[in-house]
Amino acid sequence: MIYRQAAEAIRGATRAVGFTGAGISVESGIPPFRGEGGLWGKYDPALLQIDHFMASPETSWPVIREIFYDFFGEASPNAAHRGLAELERRELLAGGVITQNIDNLHQEAGSRTVHEFHGTAGRLLCLACRRTRPSGEVDLQRLPPTCPDCGGLFKPDFIFFGEAIPEAASRASFREAEEADLFLLVGTTGEVMPACLIPSLAKQNGATIIEINVDESNYRRRGVTDIFLQDKATTAFNRLFEALELPPP
Repeated sequence: MIYRQAAEAIRGATRAVGFTGAGISVESGIPPFRGEGGLWGKYDPALLQIDHFMASPETSWPVIREIFYDFFGEASPNAAHRGLAELERRELLAGGVITQNIDNLHQEAGSRTVHEFHGTAGRLLCLACRRTRPSGEVDLQRLPPTCPDCGGLFKPDFIFFGEAIPEAASRASFREAEEADLFLLVGTTGEVMPACLIPSLAKQNGATIIEINVDESNYRRRGVTDIFLQDKATTAFNRLFEALELPPP
């Protein structure tokens, strides 16, 4: 049974790492950005170009608030988020989670080590004084929001199109790709650069790659994946925990 094979690989790993994309949060009510039903089919992604935001924050902020605060704010962690947190708690996921998501659901589920490769919507960054504040502490009824310390413009602390990956998260993520002996991919298609390079680098360094996805991804097609669990994320984690002889997440 393939789930038993995956469970044995996880039990035998000394440094396993979770690696997640938009697919893990779909069952929490957050649609992916790309593909059928994706957010970029409804909203103009140009509004999240950093140059556009800097030139016209008053046109970007209403869409930012609707997507990332009104809409995302209603989501809660699902069994896959909780499963990764539980694996870490049981010391079966020593490297924590690398996530391409900005929805903060891993932390809400209880994950302690989360490398947010694209940043987070959970903080706002003042572009003038560079201080950050939890997004929940900022009034988003008046847009664009401004910093109470200096009056500068607030921007969500995730990367916009045209911005660089946060240095600390990038460094930590690629270090895990060099050191881990197992990567557990969940809901990521392998299409977004440079994040998609991380599992491939882990594979090159000898890590076993377990992938959970509804459909084949670029990792599966390119032969990066060793064990492919073709299920929805929540279904896969329930079956995986059964194979690990653990209570459902």
